[in-house]
Amino acid sequence: MSDTAPRPFNKVLIVGAGPSGLLLALLLAKHSIPVKILEAASQLDQQPRAAHYGTPAIPEFIRAGIIDQMRANGLILSTMCWRDPDDHKIIAGFNASKVLSDVDGQDLRTHCYVLQDLDELMLKEVRKAGGEVEFDAEVVGVGQDENAEVGRRAWVEVKRKGKSGEAEREEADYVVGCDGANSIVRRSLFGDEFPGFTWDAQIIATNTFYDFEGKFGWHDANFIVHPENFFMAARITKDNLYRITYGETPGLTKEEYIARQPAKFEQILPGHPKPDEYKVLTVSPYKMHQRCAPKFRVGRILLAADAAHLCNPWGGLGITGGFVDIGGLFDCLVGIWENRADEDILDLYSEKRIEKWKTVINPISQENFRRVSDKNPKTRFERDEFMQLLKKGETDEKLLKDLLLGFMEVRYDFTQHYKTK
Repeated sequence: MSDTAPRPFNKVLIVGAGPSGLLLALLLAKHSIPVKILEAASQLDQQPRAAHYGTPAIPEFIRAGIIDQMRANGLILSTMCWRDPDDHKIIAGFNASKVLSDVDGQDLRTHCYVLQDLDELMLKEVRKAGGEVEFDAEVVGVGQDENAEVGRRAWVEVKRKGKSGEAEREEADYVVGCDGANSIVRRSLFGDEFPGFTWDAQIIATNTFYDFEGKFGWHDANFIVHPENFFMAARITKDNLYRITYGETPGLTKEEYIARQPAKFEQILPGHPKPDEYKVLTVSPYKMHQRCAPKFRVGRILLAADAAHLCNPWGGLGITGGFVDIGGLFDCLVGIWENRADEDILDLYSEKRIEKWKTVINPISQENFRRVSDKNPKTRFERDEFMQLLKKGETDEKLLKDLLLGFMEVRYDFTQHYKTK
C-alpha cells in the first residue's frame, strides 16, 4: 500500500511486560505500528525463570534485531543428554554443533540468555523503536465495543498507582493479553475456564553455581532419569551458573523446601556435594500445568504465550512456544496493517496456534516429563523411540539434523495467507 493510504488500525495495547509482551511490542514498534504495554508491577520481573530458548524461537530473535546481543552476552548450547540416576552415565544424547550451527546461514542451536537480562534488553529496544511501556498500570478489566456508530474498539480498565478513584478506560484497536498464567485478559474472556490439568508433582527450580563440566565432564544440559530424584542441570552463564530443577514431595511450604535443599543436592548431584561446595542463588517451587484457552481470539482481544496456554518446563516448550505465538501474531497484525490480509487472519491465528499446542507442545512436553521421571530408568532406552533415534544420530548427521529440526513443526507461516499482489 502507498505511504499515504489510511491504515486499517491505529494502536495495539499489550497487557503484560513479560518476555512475550516485550517481544511483540519490539516487533511492532520496529515495523512503525503504534504499540503500548501496560504492566501492573513497578519494574520488570526479577524472579529466576526460563533461560533456554529452543530452535523454533531463534528466527523471532533474529528479526527482532537482538540475536547478536544475545549471543555476545549469553550462551549457545550444543550438547544435551539423559543420564542414569546411579552412575550418571549417558543413556542418550546429542551434539548439535555440526547439524544446527549453520542452517541456511543461521545458528539454530538452543540459545541461553538469563530472562531478566533478555527482558531488560527488549525493554530498551522497544523504547528506542518508539514503543511505549507504562509500569504501575494494573489492568483490572477488558472489553470491546463492536457498535459501528462508535467505532470498533477494544478497551482496558486501568488502575494507576498513585491515582485515587475509579479505574481509567484506555482504548485501542486490539488488546493482546501477554499477562501470564493468571491472565486478567483471559479471565475477562472466559472466567475460570482454562481447560487442562495440573500435574500431581512438585518441582523446585534453583540457580546454582557448581562446576558440572570441569569436575565431571557434564554436557550443557543434562537430564537425570528417576521416578523421584529426577533433575535437570543446564548451564545458564559462562561462569558455571546452572539451572538445577528437581522433583520434590508435594504439599510442603517454601521454607520447608529450602530447608530440604542441601540434603537433596547431596543425594542427587554428582560428587554428593556439601553446601560449601556450591552456591545457591535462588530457590523457587513450581507446580506444573498443561492447559489451553478455548480461543486465542475473541473479537479484538487476543491471547498469546502463557496467557493462552501452559505446559510443563521440561524441554523448554513453554517459553519457546510462547515466542513462536508472538511471531505468528505479529505476522497477522502486519498483514492487516499493510492491507495484505483481512481481519479474519486473526481467527486463523487462534486456530493454528491452538492446533500446534494440541499436536506439538502438549504431547511432546508431557512425554519430556514422563521421560525424565520414568519409573524404570534402566529400561527407558529400549522403550523410547526418541532416545533410540538419538543413538542412531550419533553416526548419521542427516538423521540427527532432521530429528532436531523436526521441532520447527511448532511454527506456522501465516504470511502464506496474505493476499497476492
